[in-house]
Amino acid sequence: MKSPRSTSIFSRGSYSESVRISTILRSETVGGALLLIATVIALLWANSPWASGYFGLRDFQIGPESLHLNLSLGGWASDGLLAIFFFVAGLELKREFVAGDLRSPSRAIVPIAAAVGGVITPAALFVLINLQAGPEVLRGWAIPTATDIAFALAVLAVISTHLPSALRTFLLTLAVVDDLIAIAIIAVFYPGEMQFQFLALALLPLLVFAWLVQKRISAWYLLLPLAFATWALVHASGVHATVAGVLLGFMVPVLRRDKTPENGPGLAEKFEHSIRPVSAGLAVPVFAFFSAGVALGGVAGLKSAFTDSVAIGIVVALIAGKFIGVFGATWLVTKTTKAKLDDGLAWIDVVGLALLAGVGFTVSLLISELSFGADSPHYSHAKVAILAGSVVAALLSSVILRSRNRHYRKVAELEELDEDHDGIPDVFQRDDSAK
Repeated sequence: MKSPRSTSIFSRGSYSESVRISTILRSETVGGALLLIATVIALLWANSPWASGYFGLRDFQIGPESLHLNLSLGGWASDGLLAIFFFVAGLELKREFVAGDLRSPSRAIVPIAAAVGGVITPAALFVLINLQAGPEVLRGWAIPTATDIAFALAVLAVISTHLPSALRTFLLTLAVVDDLIAIAIIAVFYPGEMQFQFLALALLPLLVFAWLVQKRISAWYLLLPLAFATWALVHASGVHATVAGVLLGFMVPVLRRDKTPENGPGLAEKFEHSIRPVSAGLAVPVFAFFSAGVALGGVAGLKSAFTDSVAIGIVVALIAGKFIGVFGATWLVTKTTKAKLDDGLAWIDVVGLALLAGVGFTVSLLISELSFGADSPHYSHAKVAILAGSVVAALLSSVILRSRNRHYRKVAELEELDEDHDGIPDVFQRDDSAK
């Protein structure tokens, strides 16, 4: 009797998927650079003699009160612009599991397990550190659970690493699943004062939007008003408005009318292609600009922040919790499914990506604002800790991944070799024939 054949994790996947993911990551890398620039500007302005101008701009209110939309500019960024970010996340997640390589359970299990481990472990560490601090502090348990793909890719761009396509796929999928878990946490654990009549009304434009896109109608003058109405009603209901972005993304069909992913991109991929630059290049950087501006208060302020158990919990959870969760879950999958790392990869590569997953920025900043009010001392301490933990995680992962860059460059050259000149690198054709 033959022993069961072992499967590979972090395998290369199809060439079409590799090209698509490379295109996505290039867009996110540019967005990550803009995010870093926006963050630096916000920090410098918030700690300059002109800091009152920054906070006055952030807190300036605009919008109709009658529609519950008289928000500050910072509020418009976190509730409005991030809905675009989560709309793209919803599109990407649905596409991956309907038409992407991850429709195969054997390929999906690793990034899903890693994402779940990377949420549970940091949350548990934060709670453990703050167990005696009281319920107000424990509201921040979800802050260190999110991975920021744009920030992470900006780190990779800075250190000029050539991640193999399998690792790029893993990183993107982990971040997307991570975002989905984060938005579920926001919807369930951080609601405002619930107004169920508005939540029920939100179903009307959402269902009309769903009907139109299922008919493959993509006219912006029809879809955009419906999307805005859905967002506004969800916002008024007390559920965080970014949830509307994910729901709208899930409504968009992935496959073409002929139901075959091989015959070209469906509506979800077309929307993603057109809206992702807006998300990565505008929505996330503007949110970072309004959210990351924290008055540090000099040395005394930093000392106060890092003696707060909230900050300690966030830093430890982002660095150690994310690493243990992502690496541990990946290792556990290999031990329980007889899987092994694909040829050309080693466990040190998983270590580097697990550390990189500790770069939690955009969604972590959002959850910190939902966890603590602006008048709470933990509010600014949490943001300082997110910045510090993300930077340390980025530096540690950079050391690991940079040390492997020579090997990654060889893998990248192999993935570009096309000796028969048919437009598809030979290694992908060999992988397909081996399946």
